[in-house]
Amino acid sequence: MTTEEMTYEEQAFDGQLCQSAEKPLTGGTLYLVATPIGNLEDMTLRGIRVLRDADLIAAEDTRRTAGLLNHLGIKTPLTSYFQHNEKIKGAFIIEKLKEGAAVALVSDAGTPAISDPGEELVRLCAEKNIPVVPVPGATAAISALISSGLPTGRFSFEGFLSVNKKSRRDHLLEIQHNPHTMIFYEAPHKLRRTLRDLRDFLGDRKIVLAREITKIHEEMIRTTLSGAIALYEKQEPKGEYVLVLEGAQVAEEEFNDLNNLSVLEHINHYTAMGLDVKAAQKAVAADRGISKREVYAAALLEKEEK
Repeated sequence: MTTEEMTYEEQAFDGQLCQSAEKPLTGGTLYLVATPIGNLEDMTLRGIRVLRDADLIAAEDTRRTAGLLNHLGIKTPLTSYFQHNEKIKGAFIIEKLKEGAAVALVSDAGTPAISDPGEELVRLCAEKNIPVVPVPGATAAISALISSGLPTGRFSFEGFLSVNKKSRRDHLLEIQHNPHTMIFYEAPHKLRRTLRDLRDFLGDRKIVLAREITKIHEEMIRTTLSGAIALYEKQEPKGEYVLVLEGAQVAEEEFNDLNNLSVLEHINHYTAMGLDVKAAQKAVAADRGISKREVYAAALLEKEEK
C-alpha cells in the first residue's frame, strides 16, 4: 500500500511505528520503566531495551528486580531506592543524572511513582530540570478499572487509605460525594477493615475487587460493599487487591444545592462535618470539578469582598 492509498489514521499509525525504531538512551535522563505486575509476558520490548541500555537501574526491591533482570538476561548495575533511603539515594541518583548517566527507575511491580517512593525522585528531577521519560506498561489500577464494568469516563485514584484514624476519616469524608469511579489499593490483612469503613462512610454501593491481576489466581469479584463484607467473613482475603468503587449516586437536587452555595459556604458545609480546612477545600474541588488552587483563590476573593 502506498502512502497515497493510506487513510489519515493509517498514516499516523505508520508514522508512530517509524518513530519506534531503536535509538540510544539520552544521558542525564530518568526513565520510568513499568514492569510486570504478575505475568512476565507483560514486559514491553521498549522496557527491556531501556533496562538493558541504562547505566544504572534504581529499584524499590533489588532482589525482586534482580530476578526479573536474570530472566531477561540483563546485567545493568542495580541500586536500591525505597521509602526509608529515598533522601540519601535520591541525592545519589540525582548526582549520577547530573554526571550524564541514563537511569532507569522501577518499582516492585507495575508503573513506578504511583503509590511508591518514585514520586519523590520524579519531583526532585522536575525541580532540577532533569528530563523524565515514561516507558509505559502494566498498571494495576488501570487494568482493574477497564475490567470492572464501572464507568471509566472519569475516575479518581485514591491509593491506600491511611491507617491513622483521623487521616483515614478525613479522606473518606472528602470523597463521600465524589460521583466518579474510585480506585483503591489494599493489602489482604487490611481488606476487611477497609470494606467496613467504605460502607460506613460512603454507604452501600457497587464494588469490584480485582485480586492478583495477571497472576495464576487472578479473580474479579463484582458485588456490593455489603456483599464483599459478607464474603470475607467466610473466607480469608488472599493476594493484593485493587478495589474499584462506584461513585456516589448524588441526587441532582442535593448536587445543585451544594454547588449553588458560595465557595466559602461550601467549605463551611464540610468543616461543619468535621473536616479541617484543607480537606474541606479538596472536597469542594471534587464537587465542583475544579482544582484546589481555584477553590482557595475563590474563597480568598470572597473574603476580600466581604
